Amino acid sequence: MKFARNLLLVCLLLPHTPLFAAPSHALTVYGEPPRYPASFQHFDYTNPNAPKGGSLRRSAIEIGQFDHVLPYIDKGIGVSEVDGWVYSPLAVRSLDEPYTVYGLIAEKIERSADGLSLRFYLDPRARFDDGQPVRAEDVRYTYQLLLREGDLKYRSQFADVAEVVVESPRQVRFDFKNNLNRTLALDLATLPVLPEHWWKTRDFANGGGFEAPLGNGPYRVARIDNGRSITFERNRDWWAKDLPVNRGRYNFDQLRIEYFGNTEVARQVLRGGGYDYNREFSATGYTIGYNGPALDDGRLQRAQLAREAPQPAQGFVFNLQRPVFQDRRVRQALGLLWDFEWSNRQMMRDLYIRQQSFFSNTELAARALPDAAELAILEPLRGQVPGEVFTQVFEAPRTDGSGIIRDKQLQALALLQAAGWQPEGDHLVNAQGEPLAFTFLNGQSGMERLLLPWKRTLAQIGITLDIRKVDSAQYVNRLMARDYDLIVTGYPVTAAPGLELYSYFGSAAADDPGSNNYMALRNPAVDSLLDGLVKAATQADMLRYAHALDRVLQWNYYWIPNYYPPGTSSAWWNRFGRPKTEAANDPGLDTWWEISPSALTNAEMAERLRQRP
Repeated sequence: MKFARNLLLVCLLLPHTPLFAAPSHALTVYGEPPRYPASFQHFDYTNPNAPKGGSLRRSAIEIGQFDHVLPYIDKGIGVSEVDGWVYSPLAVRSLDEPYTVYGLIAEKIERSADGLSLRFYLDPRARFDDGQPVRAEDVRYTYQLLLREGDLKYRSQFADVAEVVVESPRQVRFDFKNNLNRTLALDLATLPVLPEHWWKTRDFANGGGFEAPLGNGPYRVARIDNGRSITFERNRDWWAKDLPVNRGRYNFDQLRIEYFGNTEVARQVLRGGGYDYNREFSATGYTIGYNGPALDDGRLQRAQLAREAPQPAQGFVFNLQRPVFQDRRVRQALGLLWDFEWSNRQMMRDLYIRQQSFFSNTELAARALPDAAELAILEPLRGQVPGEVFTQVFEAPRTDGSGIIRDKQLQALALLQAAGWQPEGDHLVNAQGEPLAFTFLNGQSGMERLLLPWKRTLAQIGITLDIRKVDSAQYVNRLMARDYDLIVTGYPVTAAPGLELYSYFGSAAADDPGSNNYMALRNPAVDSLLDGLVKAATQADMLRYAHALDRVLQWNYYWIPNYYPPGTSSAWWNRFGRPKTEAANDPGLDTWWEISPSALTNAEMAERLRQRP
């Protein structure tokens, strides 16, 4: 008994030590089993026998010239491909799961049972390109450097990290302030690891200039044409080339990224054979911009890749601080009058899909009636949320695409009259005689073509829409001050949402100039659902709260939902092999390989593939 009492006293005097689960090769959001077991040999969306060699040249995702190499700062334009090609992460994200990471530099990953700590065991083989080992100190240095001098997103993303502890040369632990942020551990796992001994004498805060950085990834920077192009060469002695997460990937000996200041120029240079792959952002450019003999015979390919990937949510967002938008019926009426089908047919070649959710193309979208478990979440909110939430699946208004929407105008007029707006001359006015008028603050070119038809339709029933175009600096300042009636904005969509949702929809963020709550939304019911979603202990519970949140946001008509593409619009010259199973969430160019140094017709490619053993 005396020994037991002494042991208990010692334990009470010792600092708290978290209990950890067994180290694992993978990490998931809710601790659910990963798709790939520890014994897996390669991802399903790769070809482990893909030949090495050849080259691929692609256009940059960014528009304009890069003015430094690193993509980790918030100044100017960096080279996004450096992340992953030159610098490997602690763990790599799978492209066919919602959010799961598998160890790369970190051989094993260990999360504490209470969710308050995360430990990485570094692979002893991990090396930088100069032969020096990747150390736990490099992990801590990278984390601190990104928070101190990197993009603002890191300070926001990792705000709940309390401390980083180097436990041994190859072991590092992150301690958290709380366990509410379910994705924090996975976000930390995807951090790159930079060499402290190299960067401590260089100007990281300005992106390192145009100097080729010392890396630890599958490629090295071979040549930099300042601002115009950057060429990478495969590291044939890469320490991680045979790891399961890398088999069948990084097959090209040379990769080159070309930068253009104009998407039309990029398209024409591709058509002229100046490079191999272009991601297309224009519906018209994609549907007719590549037409010609090369497309007809297959030398030029065009397709929508990664069709299952989550798509950003975009819509016209009401500033709910404006009195005119505080009546739900007014917001509903205005949404009835934006004719997506006509715009899609006349301007966007019928390419796009109407937004029906704040979580498009994911399981989080509420596309069926609530089940019993979700109704249990919603029932305490009855009377605080629209009644349709319980009985109907939200559908955005639909037209026949003819441009004649008299039926929608009549529905809108009935809603507006019920909300107190009556016709007087050519205008709708309220009881004080004030006309129904508002301004759309526009900060981007090309948006007018979607707004002008809406302006005409609104005017036909007595509503005045003004379109105010401002420069980017004014636009940002007015966004931060919530000085607008209506804007277009987007919300990043992931299959594993977390604390970032408070910034988009939480009441506390309504007046925060740094938040993304551009609706200035204050709704206790929404806050309650956000809390439930973020604190959900299982994926099933998270999905139920996400569905409930989606319904409440949609049925309150806080925005006029826009559209999203059916995938990643892509065009490329037909000289590459691709895995039989495509990655669900990404075009997966790092899984392609070269079959021919020149483009082949469809018939020639089919014959070449038949000849393969």
